[in-house]
Amino acid sequence: MNLDDLLQQELSERRQQSLYRQRKIIETPQQVHLKINGRSLLSFCSNDYLGLANHPDIAAALKKGADQWGVGSGAAHLVSGHTAVHHELEEALADYTGRSRALLFSTGYMANLGIVNALMGKGDLVVEDRLNHASLIDAALLSSALSGSVFKRYPHNNVERLELWLAESEPQTRKLVISDSVFSMDGVLADVPELVRVCQDYDAWLMLDDAHGFGLLGEQGAGVAQEFHLDQQQLPVYMATLGKAMGVVGAFVAGSDALIETLIQKARSFIYTTAMPPALASALLVSLKIAREENWRREKLKTLIAQFHSGCEQLGLNLLDSMTAIQPVLTGSIKNTVALSQVLEEQGILVTAIRPPTVPKGTSRLRVTLSAQHSEQDVERLLNAFADLGMGA
Repeated sequence: MNLDDLLQQELSERRQQSLYRQRKIIETPQQVHLKINGRSLLSFCSNDYLGLANHPDIAAALKKGADQWGVGSGAAHLVSGHTAVHHELEEALADYTGRSRALLFSTGYMANLGIVNALMGKGDLVVEDRLNHASLIDAALLSSALSGSVFKRYPHNNVERLELWLAESEPQTRKLVISDSVFSMDGVLADVPELVRVCQDYDAWLMLDDAHGFGLLGEQGAGVAQEFHLDQQQLPVYMATLGKAMGVVGAFVAGSDALIETLIQKARSFIYTTAMPPALASALLVSLKIAREENWRREKLKTLIAQFHSGCEQLGLNLLDSMTAIQPVLTGSIKNTVALSQVLEEQGILVTAIRPPTVPKGTSRLRVTLSAQHSEQDVERLLNAFADLGMGA
């Protein structure tokens, strides 16, 4: 069988299993009311939690940055691509998160690949939560394949099993424990205090991926470290993304001077890629300032989350225990979940159907994400649509 025939057969099988994915072409800026194929849709599937992706001040900073710095950075950070505005952004991120230094990466995926493979080598132990983001899983698999590190996974939020893996390791072994802070498909928090305790008990390093917590958790939105008052010793490796609550693009890792210098020297996904355009760094400086100062955005989200929870409870919907902007509604089979998503879209509401392998088999869901841009009327419209579809008890 030639390549095209084989691939077409596999694609056909995905369609039959309701696992085929298609891109939607968005015809408006990122906002809660999108236009797709000429139709206006109320969107509940963006990670733009603080509503900053289309903020005029951030857009103005991007335009001004392009005028000052041009379009591209022209090179990797270690060649000639690391501009003064990149450096200013790193310093602002370190200050915001309460860390000694920060290092920019082009994407969260690249950051996670770079961190794990720079820190871990032959015989070292990497232990992860089973529901971690794919980039964290791939980072550990790559480390295991290329460097010979040992990769183990513990059941979701099962700190007892994590402790068992650590107890069985050799005392001199490097041990890196990795978890999402907010699990992207569940919206629930990791048991951060227990992770800190176990890592301290067994001399392990803790790394938290705060992609869905940065900008939201903590008094000023500085993330999971601020939320749980963790110093640099308790959480030595802090990673977060800049394309979700911050509304732009990119990622960073924050920690000690020794950590950042090690990543500069050894993280291949930092060393061997072009730096993000400096104009984006200019935009992110404004985004950070807004996120830090405008606490009303986080308070608005809390109000909407409470409203959504209350409405879902009245309908008898099957929710996970999430009090974050990510609100999954468990819906049963893959086909049923896809069908519900399609009917909602026909009614002008966009909610993503999440299916395996993104989530475990039997846990397909509608992943509702809330933004500070949503109104209470928007949430009420979604709840009414759920009721009209006969969802719930």
